[in-house]
Amino acid sequence: MKLLVDMNLSPLWVDVLKGAGHDALHWSMVGAPNATDRVIMEWAVLNEYVVFTHDLDFGAILAATRGRAPSVIQMRAQDVSPEACAGSLLDALNRYGSHLRQGSLVTIDEKRARVRILPLFGR
Repeated sequence: MKLLVDMNLSPLWVDVLKGAGHDALHWSMVGAPNATDRVIMEWAVLNEYVVFTHDLDFGAILAATRGRAPSVIQMRAQDVSPEACAGSLLDALNRYGSHLRQGSLVTIDEKRARVRILPLFGR
């Protein structure tokens, strides 16, 4: 799977993801560090990447626009370092890989992971 690690996460995630057999880039390798979330999302769609982030704005943008892409993985934890969360992320990638390829929002917290199929509908 092709994963784009957002600026709010450590570039160390790239090595973790590559070590698990994924194609991974940190946003700092492809775009401006101050790029907007919409710019990052557009790049991810054009290049067929799943966005991995700690930012809740990506889910909000998908809901507001009823977007069908890109898929987004949100890590909702206090400690978002690879040392603390790699197991949870890799488990979610294995469990929800088919959903991510089709278009989904996966949210991971300390207790569980859940998936919502795109497009999201605002309440």
